[in-house]
Amino acid sequence: MSDMVPASPVPGTFDWLVSIFKAHQKWAEIDFKTQRLYGQGLALFADYELSDGSRAGSKQLADFTKAYVDAIYANLLIVEDKDKGGKIVKRERRRFANAAMTACRRAWFVGQRAQEARVPPVNPFARMGLKSRGPGQTVRETPTATWEELVLFRRAASRLGYHSVATAALLAWEWLQREEHIFGAFEIPHYRPKERPNSVRIVHPKNGEEAWWPLFDEKGDSLFPELMAELDALNERISSGLVFRRDHAHRKSSNLVPWITERKDLRYLRHVVKKIVLAAGLRKELSFTSFRHGGFTEGADSDLTDAELRSAGRHRSSQQLPTYAKRTQKQLIAAAKKRREERARTAALASGTPAAHSPIDSKIDAADI
Repeated sequence: MSDMVPASPVPGTFDWLVSIFKAHQKWAEIDFKTQRLYGQGLALFADYELSDGSRAGSKQLADFTKAYVDAIYANLLIVEDKDKGGKIVKRERRRFANAAMTACRRAWFVGQRAQEARVPPVNPFARMGLKSRGPGQTVRETPTATWEELVLFRRAASRLGYHSVATAALLAWEWLQREEHIFGAFEIPHYRPKERPNSVRIVHPKNGEEAWWPLFDEKGDSLFPELMAELDALNERISSGLVFRRDHAHRKSSNLVPWITERKDLRYLRHVVKKIVLAAGLRKELSFTSFRHGGFTEGADSDLTDAELRSAGRHRSSQQLPTYAKRTQKQLIAAAKKRREERARTAALASGTPAAHSPIDSKIDAADI
């Protein structure tokens, strides 16, 4: 909450509900990034000034109605700014307002279970029918990279000395992992540990789901030869901790520090990615996430089944997807093979030569990592 919140919120108020939520085990289970977004959203609602000059956070939960919440949401949705000429202009901040309602809804549900006698059972933030975009707004498509753009990006990254980013981009494409996992959760012991030398441990930082991915097929052939060559080289140089670290010494440390900060921030990484995109002559709208989306697109083009795509992308809950299920292992192997075959077919069509086993011209010399 913001500094406007009293040190000891009055029991039964929205401020009090937020304090209950943040003290609950459910809050501790939320990843750092989501905690920060929830905190901002809860503060946005609680600090909203009512017509009588009081804050929404000071209002008793028993007085909350759906109409009351909807009215505040409508006001939070629009914000007034001044343009360069000093004229008042209104703009919509739908994504921020929606996130605030989501945070409030979660706080109410958690608070109701923790303080059943004080928190009303009907959650006024539930089923608000929030829309991701306003009337007439077009759908904003997520920029998706092509294989050729990944190749150019990796070459430029290597040329500029950002070898770790080059390898990470290939990992995002191959294993469909989010940047928060790659740079903030992927550690040396996760890749080919002694007890499982033919696998890699993938952990989803958002929900804690994990699984061991096979690195070889049933015949013992490598499923990701280029990526593994680069990761093996990194493994020889780093004995513990996060796999991906900045390629240049930090001003405050003689050791290579992680790309992700202690506050789980990746702004510097994103700045570097934009620098690489520019150097590679690629579309300016591309981001690191574009390579993960490109991997998914390649999977769809490879005619992966729905089960294969979901297994690869970790889009199922831990209850639905057993960590060591043989069926899942087979799906992952089949998915990797299909994608490499599609990659080879596309490259062959572009060059006019017969398709061979999917070569990757973007391969970076392991010695350069």
